[in-house]
Amino acid sequence: MTCGPAYAPLDDMRRLTNASTGEIGTLLARAFHDAGWEVVCLRGEGSTAPAPEHGTTLTFGTNQSLADLMRSLQPDVLLHAAALCDFEVAPPTGGVRKIPTRSGPVTIQLQPAIKWLPRFAAWFPHSLVIGWKFECDGHQPDALAAGQRQIQECQTAACVVNGPAYGPGFGLLTPDGQQRHCATKTNLARSLVDFATR
Repeated sequence: MTCGPAYAPLDDMRRLTNASTGEIGTLLARAFHDAGWEVVCLRGEGSTAPAPEHGTTLTFGTNQSLADLMRSLQPDVLLHAAALCDFEVAPPTGGVRKIPTRSGPVTIQLQPAIKWLPRFAAWFPHSLVIGWKFECDGHQPDALAAGQRQIQECQTAACVVNGPAYGPGFGLLTPDGQQRHCATKTNLARSLVDFATR
């Protein structure tokens, strides 16, 4: 499972990141461990929630470092809940230790980052892959439709939908259009264990 925030460097000292705590990874790790699974949690180094106490935890920083870790594994089930960066600085600022403030205002151009989820079907052809879709705009039907598009475009086995557009709780969607509502993160973790072991 993946969880927590990635970051995109502005320079060697500054970062763009996401407001993700990594809590869902801790809950998922516990639920799957208790169900008898061998758990590997890939956790963003900026996570603020307590780290999982069960299984193996590896940390990542950037989108690319997460991908590098993932390519070394062949999971039976992959739960991709990490909050990866949607944008990165263009052009890359690698090697710039610290943009000096005395230079005055700085204009930063962002470009879309590579999406890893669409590549998982090729990377992990024998894995049950479950993606996440966090939606802010619209209402619950819009969020669910976005989740179904993700399933179709990324060829995943399911999608967890949440965010302000979905409303309280989580929706667990499958390719056949079925939806299970989970009121809490704990309910979601149990539902995912059930889904993975069906």
